[in-house]
Amino acid sequence: MLRQRTIQQAISTKGVGLHSGRRVEITLRPAEPNTGIVFHRVDLPEIVDLPARAIGVGDTRMASVLQKGNVRVSTVEHLMSALAGLGIDNLHVDLTAEEVPIMDGSAGTFVYLLRSAGLQEQSAPKQFLKVLKTVEVREGEGDNLKWARLEPYDGFALSFAIDFHHPAIDSTANFAEVDFAKDSYIKTVARARTFGFVSEVEALRAAGLARGGSLDNAIVMDEYRVLNSDGLRYEDEFVKHKILDAIGDLYLIGKPLVARYVACKSGHGLNNQLARALLAQEDAWELVTYDSTATPAKAYVNEWKFA
Repeated sequence: MLRQRTIQQAISTKGVGLHSGRRVEITLRPAEPNTGIVFHRVDLPEIVDLPARAIGVGDTRMASVLQKGNVRVSTVEHLMSALAGLGIDNLHVDLTAEEVPIMDGSAGTFVYLLRSAGLQEQSAPKQFLKVLKTVEVREGEGDNLKWARLEPYDGFALSFAIDFHHPAIDSTANFAEVDFAKDSYIKTVARARTFGFVSEVEALRAAGLARGGSLDNAIVMDEYRVLNSDGLRYEDEFVKHKILDAIGDLYLIGKPLVARYVACKSGHGLNNQLARALLAQEDAWELVTYDSTATPAKAYVNEWKFA
C-alpha cells in the first residue's frame, strides 16, 4: 500500500520574497499523519496557522496567497509543487515573514531541501482524490478566453497551452504535456523558473508586487529577448513553469490527484476556481487508496522512491 509521508528532520534556509522583497527564513518540519501541509507565521506576537487549502486562498494576483483575517502567506505555489512532486502529505512550514522565499524562481531548491531532510514513510495509507466527472472553469471570451478543466484519468497528467505574443516566448514551445506515469517531475518540471517582463516591472512594484524579482530568481525579458545570460534551462521552460504552478495550485486541494488537467492560458486565479469547483461538486470525485501495484498509482511510484 502507498503510505503517507513527511520528512525525517527539520531543515531551514533563508531567502527573499519575490513580491514583498523581504528577507525571510523558512523552516520545514515533520508532521504527523493526516496533518496535511500547514504554514505557520512564527514572526507574529501569536503564531498563526494557515492550512494549505484551496478554500483558504484569499488572493491570486501573480501568486497563490493563503489568508486568515489580515494574516497572509504568499507565493506558496512553488513549495506546494515540490511537495506534490515528492509525494509529501504532511509538513509544518514556519515562516518569519509573509512570503515563501522565491529562491531561484523554480521548485528545484525546495526539492533539494526536502530530499536533504530525508523522506519518511508513515503508517497511514496515502489518500488520493480521484476525479470521476469532468469539471471545467472558463474566463473571458474570444481571443481572451482562458479555461482549465480536470478529467477522469488513471494516473496524473497535465497539458498546458500558453499564448503571450512575445518573440522570446513564441520562439519556444507554447504547449507541453507531462504524464507522471513516464515523466519525472524532478527532471522535466521542477527547475522551470517563473518569468516576467521589464515593461511590467514599474506597474507591478507600484501595486506592491515583484519587489524582490531579479535575474537571479526569474527569467526576465525586454520587448524582444531573454536577458538572463545563462538563457533557458528547458526549451519549453515558459510553459513548463505554468505546469509547475498548476501542480502547486492543485495540491491545495489537499490530496494528490488521480486526474488529467488540461488548460489554456490559465493562472493562479483560474486554477483556484477549478479546485474549488471540483471540491464543491461532491459527485465528481472520491477519496481512494491504492496498493503498490494498482494501475493509477504507477504515475507516482517511480518518482516517490526514497533517495
